[in-house]
Amino acid sequence: MKKYTYIFFFLLVASVSAQTALYNNGNLRIHGGGQIGFHTNLINESPLDNNLGLAGFYGPELLTVSGNVTPQFHDMEIALENNMQLNLGMDNTNNTNFIFGSILTPLTQPDIFYNFLDNSFYSGENDFSKIEGYAAITNQQNFGFPVGDVQYLRPLIINSESVNLFAKCAYFFENPNNAPAPLSSYDTGTTALDVELVNTFEFWRLEGTVPSTVTLSWNIRSTIASLTDNVEEVIPVGWSKASQRWVNLSGSVPVGTLTEGFVSTESFIPDDYEVITLGSSKSPFEPLSKDVLFIDNFFISVNGDGINDSFFIEELQDFDSNFLQIYDRYGLKVFEKTDYVDDFVGFSNLNNVPFGEEKGLPTGVYFYTIYIPDGDLNYQGFLYLSR
Repeated sequence: MKKYTYIFFFLLVASVSAQTALYNNGNLRIHGGGQIGFHTNLINESPLDNNLGLAGFYGPELLTVSGNVTPQFHDMEIALENNMQLNLGMDNTNNTNFIFGSILTPLTQPDIFYNFLDNSFYSGENDFSKIEGYAAITNQQNFGFPVGDVQYLRPLIINSESVNLFAKCAYFFENPNNAPAPLSSYDTGTTALDVELVNTFEFWRLEGTVPSTVTLSWNIRSTIASLTDNVEEVIPVGWSKASQRWVNLSGSVPVGTLTEGFVSTESFIPDDYEVITLGSSKSPFEPLSKDVLFIDNFFISVNGDGINDSFFIEELQDFDSNFLQIYDRYGLKVFEKTDYVDDFVGFSNLNNVPFGEEKGLPTGVYFYTIYIPDGDLNYQGFLYLSR
């Protein structure tokens, strides 16, 4: 009880003296089990770290975080109708819960970012609640950056060969030919020989020094149909710092349709490229020449009524072996199984769904891919998961 009294007293004094902001120039700390709610701006001028417990940002107004010392929170949640603006960085050491509203950082100031430290993670991200600006990781190897713009969540998933001491990512719904400062202009007409076209609607900025593969997704706003009429020709491309042109980074066969899907890169060092986006390959292009066939789409309702409670593909019974993988709409793999029968019932069997995995995967559209060694066959399709 004493820790709650102490925090309340400090906030009361700070609010009276600052009027429109909580001004921390003292020795504020949240202990284990403690909770603090911010309903006003935060000006942080003293160390605010080694916290435990929960810090929440709530209310109908835009809240700003400013000052000269980066605050660090253990569990943080945001429930703001008009978002939170970071005018300096913020660190998270455990969980960031996106309830409603986004965390904004200035795209013109890459040194201001929301940083996920060590084993920290996030939950609840969606089109209405995400990071609009720069997100970073410290001491993490595999991560999905929950970035986007005012309209859509447009995450980038990174899988690195070793731990990243630091990596940073932002999404831009901009034409790379006219990228905003401090970025330059990346001429989409200057391409390697095997690149046909480069997307002029969006791109990602990724910084890092560890060789990594990256998964990019597209939606209807990505206008992939303006690049190609064949989804098998969709490729990830990057603006090479060395050659000053767009080069093909393709490392996998694309999954999806012209309106929704994802593709992964080969392993590359992010810092070798200014920005990355989606493009199309010139035909024929050997890595994408392998036939991928669409089969039926499926509806899975895991509600225990005995109807469509599992993902079952009758045709797999005709083959001795298979390998099935299921991805969410952004390209995050959530399930895989060799010699699959009907094992998927709405739960991930991987260790990359850190929050809420006991409740199962959320309702929505998922992609599946199937490889059948007998005949070297590849199939893919969609399933809709309902609860």
